[in-house]
Amino acid sequence: MKMSTIRNIRLLVAKFNPIREKLFSSKNLLYTNVAISISLSATGDFLEQHYEILKGEWKKFCIKRTGHMALSGMSVGVICHYWYRFLDSRLPGKTIGIVVRKVIIDQFICSPLCIGMFFLTLAILERNNWEEFIREVKNKAHKLYIAEWIVWPPAQIINFYFLPTRYRVLYDNTISLGYDIYTSQVKHDNILNQNK
Repeated sequence: MKMSTIRNIRLLVAKFNPIREKLFSSKNLLYTNVAISISLSATGDFLEQHYEILKGEWKKFCIKRTGHMALSGMSVGVICHYWYRFLDSRLPGKTIGIVVRKVIIDQFICSPLCIGMFFLTLAILERNNWEEFIREVKNKAHKLYIAEWIVWPPAQIINFYFLPTRYRVLYDNTISLGYDIYTSQVKHDNILNQNK
């Protein structure tokens, strides 16, 4: 790379530093985390729907579905915001032992909680009754939880070892974009079969 290109990149980064500091400050962090969660959950569903349309599994784009997925991202984003703060306050430090404990606790407590909140939020938005909610959790939650064990332990080792608490939800959602595509596919699997 030329020196002028490197200098231009550094200048651009310097211009965004005040914005980054404001967005990830204690005062604004919850709002930033929720906005990130909404945006990336909606993006994941948007990508999944377009893929389903290309495959002929879905007839046309459904904005309501993307809106519901975005709101489910909001509810999970709020949980993750407070969860990471709680976990870091209870298990401070970045030794390998602490990081492994955080990953295990995260997988056994936060993952099921987030999956449950995901289905609960969508059940409320879709006006499903309790029996429909329970049936969907029984039929689909295990698929998401298995995927959680594949995706999140390696990702969370990086998250807990290298990143400060204020960037955890951003990192989580960046990794989660691919997982959100899968989440949307699992959630809407029976609907896809009916929509053919």
